[in-house]
Amino acid sequence: MKNEQSHLSTNGLTATEDVFSRPKPAPKPEWATALLVLENGQLFWGIGAGAFGEHVGEVCFNTSMTGYQEILTDPSYAGQIITFTFPHIGNVGTCPEDMETGTPAARGAIFREAITEPANWRAKQHLQDWLKVQNLTALTGIDTRHLTRLIRDEGPKTGVLVYPEDGMFDVEAAHLKAKQWPGLKGMDLAADVSCKASCHWDQTEWRLHGGHGAQTEPEFNVVAVDFGAKHNILRCLASSGCRVTVMPANATADEILAHQPDGVFLSNGPGDPAATGVYAVPMVKGILKAGIPLFGICLGHQILALALGAKTVKMPMGHRGANQPVKDMETGKVEITSQNHGFVVDKDSLPKGVIPTHISLFDGVLQGLRVDGKPVFSVQYHPEASPGPMDSHYLFDRFTNLMQDR
Repeated sequence: MKNEQSHLSTNGLTATEDVFSRPKPAPKPEWATALLVLENGQLFWGIGAGAFGEHVGEVCFNTSMTGYQEILTDPSYAGQIITFTFPHIGNVGTCPEDMETGTPAARGAIFREAITEPANWRAKQHLQDWLKVQNLTALTGIDTRHLTRLIRDEGPKTGVLVYPEDGMFDVEAAHLKAKQWPGLKGMDLAADVSCKASCHWDQTEWRLHGGHGAQTEPEFNVVAVDFGAKHNILRCLASSGCRVTVMPANATADEILAHQPDGVFLSNGPGDPAATGVYAVPMVKGILKAGIPLFGICLGHQILALALGAKTVKMPMGHRGANQPVKDMETGKVEITSQNHGFVVDKDSLPKGVIPTHISLFDGVLQGLRVDGKPVFSVQYHPEASPGPMDSHYLFDRFTNLMQDR
C-alpha cells in the first residue's frame, strides 16, 4: 500500500475532473479504489480506507493538526464528511480513552496521504483497523488543498463517498444522490445523536499515568442537556465539581427543573439550530424564567440565542479547527479556540439586554454572549479543548462561580 500510494502521488492522483460536462464520464483510473462525487459533478478518485460503503453528506474541512480521533467521534459532525487539511493522519494511532462518543456520527473522512503508522505509547489500535471497527469509510490520496479551496471559495458541497467492496462504481447514480440530498439547512440532527434516557456522569478529565478519574464529592448539581455532547465536555463539568445528570435533547423545562439543578448546561451538537429549536427553545425559555445559571456552547449557544429572540444563519464555510482566534470584547484578551460549527448567531439580531462578549478574529462573527443582569452566558466554541488549546477552560470556572453565588 505504501509503495502504491507513493507511486500514485506522482501519477495523477490529485487530479479532479468535471466529467458531467462531457458526453461520457471519464473512466475510472486503474489504481483507484474509492471516489468522492460532488453535487457539481466533480470527481476525486483515490484509495479507500476503513470500512467499505457509500455515504452522502456535507463535505467540510478541519484545520486541526492533532486530535483526529476526537474529531471523528464528535457528534457535531453528524451528516458530514470531514476533510483533514493536515496531511499526516494516523501517526498516534487510536486509544479508547480518546473517544468522544460511543458511536461516531460522521459520515466519512478524507485524507491527503495514506494512513500513517502509529508511533505513540498510548496507541492501542491502528487508525485503519479502528475505522473498520467503527464502520467509518475514508478516502485517501486526493488533493485536499484543492478540495478545501473549493469549499472556501464556493461554500459547502454535498458529496457522496464511495468505497465499493466489489470495486464497481456507478458514478452517475452517486452524482444524482449528491444532487438530491437536501443539505443541513433545516435538518434536526440533535435528536439522532442525543441520549435516549437520562443518566448520571461522574467521569473526570484524563490525567497522565492516571487516566480518567471519578467525581465522588460534587459541590454542584448540574443538568447537561445532550444535543450531541462530547464526553470530554461532561468530564470537564465533573472535574469542576459537578454532579452531572445528562438529559435528552427533547427534555422539557419541567423535567429538567424536577432535578433541582444548581445550573443547566446546553451542549454542542449537529444540524440546524432553528430546526432543533422547535422543541429546544421552549425548554430554554422555561430555564431562563426559573432564573438559575445557564451555560451553553456551540449548538447550545445558538439555541440559547434563539430563545432570547436572536436569529441564526448558515455560514459560507464554517469554523472547524483547533486554531481559531477569538477576542473577549470585555477583557481584550485573545483565546485560541477549538471550533466546529456551520451555523452562527446573527450578531445584529441580538435583542436589547443580550450583550455580545466574544468575536472571531478570522471573520468577525459572534462567538459569545451574556444576558445583562442574569447568570446566563454562552460561547460558540468548545472550551473543553478536545482537541485543541486549553485557553478557554476558565469558562467552566465562570459557570461554577455563578452557581456558587446563587
